[in-house]
Amino acid sequence: MTSAPILKLENLTMRFGGLAAVSELSIDVPRGAIVGLIGPNGAGKTTVFNMVTGFYRPTHGRVVFDGDDITGLQPHIICRSGISRTFQNIRLFSHETVLENVMIGCHVRRRSKWWSAPLGLPSFKEEEERIRRKSLDLLESVGLAEYAGETSSSLPYGAQRRLEIARALATDPKFLLLDEPAAGMNPQESQDLMAFIRGVQKRFGLTILLIEHDMKVVMGVCEYIWVLDYGVKIAEGNPEAIQSNQKVIVAYLGEEYVKYAES
Repeated sequence: MTSAPILKLENLTMRFGGLAAVSELSIDVPRGAIVGLIGPNGAGKTTVFNMVTGFYRPTHGRVVFDGDDITGLQPHIICRSGISRTFQNIRLFSHETVLENVMIGCHVRRRSKWWSAPLGLPSFKEEEERIRRKSLDLLESVGLAEYAGETSSSLPYGAQRRLEIARALATDPKFLLLDEPAAGMNPQESQDLMAFIRGVQKRFGLTILLIEHDMKVVMGVCEYIWVLDYGVKIAEGNPEAIQSNQKVIVAYLGEEYVKYAES
């Protein structure tokens, strides 16, 4: 953990009424790394993603990205700053084509004004063609170019996951958040996903933070891991340290299970 952090969370707290979903969370994410945020269901992981990406405004604390305080900014502004994400439940435009889904992601960087479309201005047509070519290149990079004209809902589950990542990449991010990318995948698909994530990180020069319950994926792809339990950070370290951490084992398996296993 020697790299300068691209993302700093400083005492980040999110309360819903009297419930603290996340409490005083501080982490530094090094630039160019693949790192993980794990914990049992309800630990507050997706809440952290929602605060980082502007879907929630933290009750307390700061989100600092690439040296700038982005706490509580609108999601589209945060996206333009260089942060993009996927969702735990796939959120594609199901009635649009595979290509159109990626092109929509490109629109966050569009320079043409909305009123140039009905006027048919040459600048709009030229930019739309550039977006189309860029989107086709992205589909090629994730192995989906042959499905460009198909409706996104017709893709197999694993391909839909890759399409959602391609759409996130279309925003030209520096930092990519993946929320349970292996959810619903079989062991072979999960294995392929690890190689895919490494390839995306290397090709696009990204920093990647992922939430994942599949520990084979987490331990196989992450360089550093933070663990939440009931919204509190209980451990952090490299995969080897996390696997042997007693607090992590208790959080996932339960104290009674651990006592039984040791007896």
